[in-house]
Amino acid sequence: MISMEVSNETRVRGFIFKGLANNQIEGVSFFTFFLLVYVITIVGNSGMVALVCITPHLHTPMYYFLGFLSMVDLCYSSVITPKMLADLVSRIKSISFIGCALQFFFFAALVATESILLSCMSYDRYMAICHPLYYTLIMTEKRCIGLILIASSIGFSQSSLQTVCIFSLRYCGWNHIDHFYCEGPPLLKLSCSDTFSCDLLSMFFFCSFGMASMMIIVTSYLLIASSILRMNSTTGRRKAFSTCSSHLTCVCIFYGTTLFIYLRSPSSSFDKQDKVASLFYTVVIPMMNPLIYSLRNHEAKTAIRQV
Repeated sequence: MISMEVSNETRVRGFIFKGLANNQIEGVSFFTFFLLVYVITIVGNSGMVALVCITPHLHTPMYYFLGFLSMVDLCYSSVITPKMLADLVSRIKSISFIGCALQFFFFAALVATESILLSCMSYDRYMAICHPLYYTLIMTEKRCIGLILIASSIGFSQSSLQTVCIFSLRYCGWNHIDHFYCEGPPLLKLSCSDTFSCDLLSMFFFCSFGMASMMIIVTSYLLIASSILRMNSTTGRRKAFSTCSSHLTCVCIFYGTTLFIYLRSPSSSFDKQDKVASLFYTVVIPMMNPLIYSLRNHEAKTAIRQV
């Protein structure tokens, strides 16, 4: 009896996205807009990486991190946006089971890497402002590369475990994902297996790495604010704040949208607000980061003018 049930069970070979547009006119409009956003993302992030590489006076810890942040933004936007653009002008928005697993793996890895990288950048700013005499001794090129490798290793390790857990579940019958890319919560809703272990694993990684990274950032900026307030010089305060404002802006945007999605109740439906928030941090934030750093950073603007 059991064998007959297993043999008659329809296993999912792929998924179909519900997508963003409700009709063809919306699809074309969204396609035009997000294609422009993606082109700006490619140009902005590639340009920032090139700028850091070819400008000698930007070979400092802050810009090493910024260059790698631009690479991460470029990659994780490219994991989502090209497929989303194709789906906006397609009648059937389908993706294979393996394709969905790969998309989830790289996206989860790169988002976690960015989260940890942002905390490394806040630590770098803390050392530069609160301990300037020891900054060059502690934040060496070797240590910066080490922190970048640690962030990448943690990001890809946790993503591997989550991908194996989620895509080892059984998916049978309904295969329509109420989203525009493969993300954990919508996928788990489709599974006909018990998802408790995967939910627990995702929550563990979010709390241990995501919340830990955010606490490092908050602690760093509290210490930075305390140090800035103790400065006697108004010019010194303004310069110290300007070196942190770009990073702080990126952190607020990134964590604001991420927390909105992942701290929602698991039982709540995945509605339009969640899609807008997901769209913001998968497509818009990678475009905004290089613009924020280039427009609000005097050294970056100077380097751009020289080039």
